[in-house]
Formats: sequence, C-alpha cells, structure tokens
Amino acid sequence: MSPKDPANGGVNAASGENVIQRLFSFFAGMGDPDAEKKKALKAIGKDLSRSRFKFYRPKGQEALPGLARFFYELYKQTAPAQVLLGAAATSGALRSFVIDSFLSEEQRKLSERLTEAAIIARAKTVGLKDLQEEVKNDLSSFYAVFDGEMTRQIDSAYNTLLSFINFVNFDFYFLLKKYDSTMAERSFAKTPRFEAITGDYVADDIEDFLEVFLPLDLEADWKRIFQALRDYKNTDIIQQDAWLKLVPAIAEVRKSQILEQIVRHIKRAPTWVPQPRYPSERIVEPHVQKLRAQIETLIQRLIQEKRNAKIDEVAKQVFGTTVVLRMKNYTEKANVIFAKKMLGGYTQAQAMNYLKAYLMDYFKKDIRELVDLLLIRGQWSTQIQSQQLSAGYHSLLEVSESILLFDESLADEGEVGARLKAALMKADRDKEQVKYLRTMLKDINEKAVNQVTKAAVSLITIGRFIKALIEDHEKTHHEMIINWKDVENGATRPVKEWLVEVYKKIYYMVQLLQFYMKEEQP
Repeated sequence: MSPKDPANGGVNAASGENVIQRLFSFFAGMGDPDAEKKKALKAIGKDLSRSRFKFYRPKGQEALPGLARFFYELYKQTAPAQVLLGAAATSGALRSFVIDSFLSEEQRKLSERLTEAAIIARAKTVGLKDLQEEVKNDLSSFYAVFDGEMTRQIDSAYNTLLSFINFVNFDFYFLLKKYDSTMAERSFAKTPRFEAITGDYVADDIEDFLEVFLPLDLEADWKRIFQALRDYKNTDIIQQDAWLKLVPAIAEVRKSQILEQIVRHIKRAPTWVPQPRYPSERIVEPHVQKLRAQIETLIQRLIQEKRNAKIDEVAKQVFGTTVVLRMKNYTEKANVIFAKKMLGGYTQAQAMNYLKAYLMDYFKKDIRELVDLLLIRGQWSTQIQSQQLSAGYHSLLEVSESILLFDESLADEGEVGARLKAALMKADRDKEQVKYLRTMLKDINEKAVNQVTKAAVSLITIGRFIKALIEDHEKTHHEMIINWKDVENGATRPVKEWLVEVYKKIYYMVQLLQFYMKEEQP
C-alpha cells in the first residue's frame, strides 16, 4: 500500500501526478498541428471504413477491387466515345456545330449565305461592289442574332459538352492496368481480375479523375447531348440507355465524396481539396469575328482575282500575251530575298515590265514612225497642237531612257543595287539596316510609280491627239492637218488604219497602267 498524502485528502500522490500529466498533455495537444492532422486522418479513416462503397481499406491504405470496378464501368461506357471525341475539345467544327444547333431555320439560311461557296457563287452573278454591300448587310443581320441571352445559352451548352468530352477522354485504361496488367485496351469480352493494390499507385489518378469528374453536369439533358453528338459525328457516340442507368450511381459516388476522402487519406493531407477543371469557353464572339475576317479575306481575294483577270485581258490586247518580262533587276524574282527579311520588295515590278516592253517593242517603232510622219509631213493649222503632240512624244522618250537607267542602277554592281546588297547582308544582325532597307525600297518604288504615272499622262496626251486626228481625217474640211493627202503619200501603210491601230494600243496601255496608278494613289 502506498502512503496517502494528508494534504491531498488522502489521494495517492503518484496517481494525482498521472492525472495532472494527462490534463497537461490534453491542453498542450490542442495547438499541435501534427496531433490535429492525425486526429483528422483517423476520422477520415473511420468514415471510409463505414462507407457502403467498398473502394478503400484505411488499414494498410489499400485501393480495393470495388474502386477498380467503378472505373471499369465508366470505361466500358466511354471507351467508344474516346476514339470519336479524342480531338473534339480543340475542334473548330464542334464549336460551329454547337452554334448552328441554336439557330432557327431562317438564321441557318442566313448563315449558309455567308459560306465561302455561297459567296463565290454570288460573285458570278453580282458585281463585287454590290456583293460587298450584300455580304456586309448579311453579316450584320447574322451578328444581331446573338444577343446576350442567346450567347449565354450557347456558351453554357458548349461548356457542358466540353465537360463531358473531358470526362470521356480521361485515361481510365492507364488507371485500370494498375489493377490488372493483362487487361487489353478497349476490349470488354473478358472480365478483368482486379486485385487490391497499394493506394499510392492510384492516388494521383483519382486526383486527376476528380478534375474532370466534378465539373460533369449529371443533371444535363443527356438525350439532347447525345443526339447533338450523333449529328456531329453521324454515329452514336455512346450507348444512351446504359449511360442513363449509370448516372444515378455516379451521382451517389460524387455526393458521398468518397474519392476525395481516399486521396486525403492516402496522401495524409486531410485539408486537401480537388481542383476541378470547369470549362469557361466563350465561343460565340470568336466565331463571329473569325467569320468576319474570313469573309473580308475572301472578298479581297475575289477583288484581286477580278483585277488580275482584267489585267490579263488588257495585257493580251496590248502584247498578245500575259507573260511579259523585260526588267532585269526590278523584278518579282528579286522580291524573294526581300520577303525573307519581311520586306515588301519591289511593288511595281509588273507595271514596269509592261511599260518597258511597250516602250521598247512598240512605242519606239510604230508610234515613233507615225508621230514623225505627222510632225514632219503634216501641215498643222496651229503650231501649238503639233508642239503638244511633240512634247508628249518626247516625254515618253525620256521615260524610256529613265527606265533603262533605273533598272541598271539596281544591279548588284549598280549604284543603288550595291547599297541594297550590303544592307541585306547586315540586316540579320543590325536592325537599323532593316529600317534603312525599308527607306530605300520606299524611295525606289516611288520612282517606279512616278515613271508609270508620267508615261500614262504622256500616253493620254498622245492618245487624245490621235483620236482627234482620226476624226479630222474623216472630215471634208480638215481642221488640224490640212494636207492629209501629202501625209498619206509619205506613209508606208494606210494612214487611217495606222491611226486606229495606234490609238487602240495606246487606249489599252493606258488602261493597263491605270490599274497600278490606282493601287498607289488615294
């Protein structure tokens, strides 16, 4: 028997000390994080042990075959859809499909009018200016369809669908192989033999699963979703009846939060919370903006194609061909090296080719001979008229000489070409050289435009006189040249036919040059 301490009312001294120590330990443990963590994990373990879902055994931290069977059922239902929806989350076609599914019949017809094929077909029967106005009005009407409420509904529907796609594309097979290494992918003829495994093997997989599982809207209109996916892929994505029977069981698992508790227990992190990946895509505005950009690009392409077709048509009238190459250095071929440096290059190469070819091959022969005949043999009623014709003619001669010098200066050994070549060699390591190149190219192209403009103005002057002389030649009483018979006697061919032929060539050449003048001028 131990002696009793009279001061403590006869209580055993050693027993009293134990009580005090326990009380001290109790109060001291209230602020101990490790103790709180152990307590929380113990509570989680008890909850898991009592759960009707036999997914996990806290003692030994084992993931049980029941958990594998849960994932296996999901895998059976979603495996066919994985093949069909593997890239759907990034598919622009799916976005368009969802948007179109919300459109009325009238709105769909409006949308069809804005397709590339429809616009190209309309371009064959409608002038481009009228087409631009029609398309602009159609696009405005189509854009007005998407008010705030409709936009919200479409975005919401797409995100619901995206949640399902993310869920379907979860790698169930990778997780299940950890339970049965002999399991074949997307093969369900043989029932797998699942064994209990260490929880650590699947904790991360469960965590990843929760990211796509929690955002899944289990109360969604699944019949509508599956019908939409069927229309999208022209085949059944999933067995609808089997999925609808599975949804309540899935909902029970999610409501129980057993998967979250399993992760917390395995990772010894009682405060861990999953990070669901809720899609928050906005597809309407980007869709409309993309459509607008595509249409604008298409219209510009049609304008350019029509312009090129007209250029080819006029070029054939002048040269008999559309392929004309006369410039040696100021060429489209030279633009390849400029494009590599993100530079515009020679913007008037085609115009300068046409102009040089006309001046070298035609002007210096037929027009020169005709103008010499008219100025030398013709007796003009007023000297100022002959002087104006002569001035236009000599202006073209100057352009002809200027073009030769201009082109030669751009050769590698030429004054300007040598500077261009040196700057191009330094451009990759010296950004200032790129600025210098842009300035040089701007100056070069401006000179080319000036030559084209000067030639066009001179040709217009000569053309007006030629046209007036054709009319004068037909008059009984001549007003410009009063001795047409003397002119005809000095000619090597019928003057009337000669005048008409020269005028036609000038007329078409001016038309050809005006395509390029309009491009540069406001």
